Amino acid sequence: QVQLVESGGGLVQTGGSLRLSCTASRRAFNLYAMGWFRQAPGKEREFVAAIMRNGDSTYYANSVKGRFTISRDNAKNTLYLQMNSLKPEDTAVYYCAAPSEGSYVYSGPQTFRTWGQGTQVTVSS
Repeated sequence: QVQLVESGGGLVQTGGSLRLSCTASRRAFNLYAMGWFRQAPGKEREFVAAIMRNGDSTYYANSVKGRFTISRDNAKNTLYLQMNSLKPEDTAVYYCAAPSEGSYVYSGPQTFRTWGQGTQVTVSS
């Protein structure tokens, strides 16, 4: 079972930026797509972004497209989410996500079955 540890959350004003990081304990990290999800108070967890194994393809929710950038460093087993032009509606707990062991094919947000403990992002107006 992969262990995912997020960091980098915090409080920021509208228009500000934050960079989230996620370190994965998984061997062969470079064989798996990785993703970010978020959950706001009273709402269901929602997909934010995904990146393929070698970083050549990325996918974003419409709500963050053009403002957020997902990236990865396979040598460090680390996933990133650069968040710019933050809005109050971006306030949520952000979760790093990974597929189950052996699930090498990306088939959309439902690919991800394991999440970290989350990191809180709060955007003040």
